[in-house]
Amino acid sequence: MSSTELPSVAAANVLPKVAPVRVEEGERLRSVGLPGITLTVRSRPPEREGLAPALYIHGLGGSSQNWSALMAEVDGLVDGEALDLPGFGDSPPPDDGDYSVTGHARAVIRYVDASGRGPVHLFGNSMGGAVATRVAAVRPDLVRTLTLVSPALPEIFIQRGAVPTGLLALPGVGALFTRYTQGWTAEQRVRGVMALCYGDPGRVTPEGFRNAVEEMERRLRLPYFWDAMARSARGIVNAYTLGGQHGLWRQAERVLSPTLLVYGGRDQLVSFRMARRASRAFRDSRLLTLPEAGHVAMMEYPEVVSAAFRELLADTGELPGTADGPGGRHDDRGAGDGAVPDKGGSRKNDESGTAGAGS
Repeated sequence: MSSTELPSVAAANVLPKVAPVRVEEGERLRSVGLPGITLTVRSRPPEREGLAPALYIHGLGGSSQNWSALMAEVDGLVDGEALDLPGFGDSPPPDDGDYSVTGHARAVIRYVDASGRGPVHLFGNSMGGAVATRVAAVRPDLVRTLTLVSPALPEIFIQRGAVPTGLLALPGVGALFTRYTQGWTAEQRVRGVMALCYGDPGRVTPEGFRNAVEEMERRLRLPYFWDAMARSARGIVNAYTLGGQHGLWRQAERVLSPTLLVYGGRDQLVSFRMARRASRAFRDSRLLTLPEAGHVAMMEYPEVVSAAFRELLADTGELPGTADGPGGRHDDRGAGDGAVPDKGGSRKNDESGTAGAGS
């Protein structure tokens, strides 16, 4: 079998018997076997033929489902796929147990190489943002554009909300936390996660909350859930301490792809202050700040992130032709009172926010 073949692998053969993963209308899941890993891929049939490929990478504790809302919004712009990283979502653990940022980046590279879909429009959130940054730095041939939503890049003074993640990385803490929280219901856990990750948890619909609880119940039945969480948290901490050419900020400076950076003003995990540093580090960057958003802006304000991505495509000549002309439809839907665009530092970005999405 050649390295470019992508054999389908039945999920029942590699995962414990748990409830099925939720698939939104218009989505489909498939399982792909590659050397050392099996990845679940979530996709939407493209709105039309010939659209450029996109790939979405979730954060710590997340899954490909985190991108469903944005994938639906950009359906007519790209041919999108979202990965469940090894040990997350519906993907089993990697054979070598490597949950480092480099290990996750290697999984992404293996998939893009084997699928033959590259170069792709690459998206990453949180830990997935660090993974996507590393991929774009070491394999620029695989990345058309880079979109990072609250990327987990090293900070000297970490957010208070990120302290538990750092503690989870310590040996033995994962098992201790599991015992401490064994009486917590899935509903309690989901409320805690939403309070931490959303700028306004009230934006989550009752249906969305029920779906999240069902997914949490499913994950808690996976015997490797906490191990994947702890080892990936350790991978993030280790990546933060790397210096030299392997440091994430140094790699950010090496990224050649046009980059869209999205930061939320109410993010409790990645500091809003890091937006300016990131916009300076990525050489061809555009900055979108959403003062009302939290850590997962693509879930809270998918229409605004989509509009900013559309503008990125227009700026780089990647926007597919539409009935509205070469530039496509101008979308000015905003995130509350404060979506602020900034192209490559060419305009002053008032981090307190101004009205309108500007995209």
